[in-house]
Amino acid sequence: MNGATKILDEMNDRSREVFRLVVESYLNTGDPVGSRTLTRTLSEKVSAATIRNVMQDLEYLGLLNSPHVSAGRIPTQMGLRMFVDGLLEVGDLDASDRQKLDDTLQRNSPDVGGMLDRLGSALSGVTHGASLVLTPKHEAAIRHIEFVSLAHDRALVVIVFSDGHVENRLFTPPMGQTPSSMREAANFLNALIEGKTLTEVRRTIQNEIRQRRREIDDLASQMVESGLAVWEGDGEEADRLIVRGRANLLGGEDDDRELERIRTLFDDLERKRDIADFLQLTEEGEGVRIFIGSENKLFSLSGSSLVVSPYMNSDRKIIGAVGVIGPTRLNYGRIVPIVDYTAQLVGRLLSDRS
Repeated sequence: MNGATKILDEMNDRSREVFRLVVESYLNTGDPVGSRTLTRTLSEKVSAATIRNVMQDLEYLGLLNSPHVSAGRIPTQMGLRMFVDGLLEVGDLDASDRQKLDDTLQRNSPDVGGMLDRLGSALSGVTHGASLVLTPKHEAAIRHIEFVSLAHDRALVVIVFSDGHVENRLFTPPMGQTPSSMREAANFLNALIEGKTLTEVRRTIQNEIRQRRREIDDLASQMVESGLAVWEGDGEEADRLIVRGRANLLGGEDDDRELERIRTLFDDLERKRDIADFLQLTEEGEGVRIFIGSENKLFSLSGSSLVVSPYMNSDRKIIGAVGVIGPTRLNYGRIVPIVDYTAQLVGRLLSDRS
């Protein structure tokens, strides 16, 4: 039992109800809640002064905070976490929300990326937040690789997979590359990687290259190393994250501090910072997880919350994740079943395709 849950268990019924009403009102309106407001909604008839005393006790415990002098209270991050863990009532998925998500998958597109892109847009539309979809790694065997020179400081590596999928990645080639050294590097790699997946390539190819480096000249060897850097760098992870609905985070915010937090969040999303952590968060446990404020390793500077769930392939292996990010004032009870259903939907669809 964590400390917050212990505090909740030790509260009397009145304190628990006052706390729950403050949090629920804040999540609905975003406004501080005063004692007079609570006198109209509390199940027992007590004075505003009595409620003020209860709210002061909750503030002393670190569960509520008063943003302005003589104003009402709002929940702290600790308070939100305690509410989510101990008092949150998760509703059923609304039929219209389910239909909107299902409709995005009616088109029988062979392009998984395009399908997940549409689903991300639908998820942001349904939740009115920004959606995040981490697409699965492409695990088909590689058929062919080719380097294409675009300029003296830009080149393209083209990877063709056995299932017809093609990936193009830009990178900066080593100085002095020639068409012949690019061809030599591609031929060398093709002899090693044909029939292997990208994951298998990462595991085995470094050793192969060290053992067989003398088979190619220095320029081609540098080119091979550059191609490996493209696969092993951050580019692939960043490309796997689809972000949709950023504009939803701007709705009606006129507080300068809130706008600054949202700008920070936008910067994080644009840079796709710490994207490897996104999947790591979900791999620590099955099901929907909620990260509030500074608990959220990806966006801790933005005062935001992340509701995220992994999805699995037919072998019950986690291969990606879907999530919704927004202010800490999310409607968690509604968004949790939406994210859960979306993750199950993606998992079923990818399992059927495989």
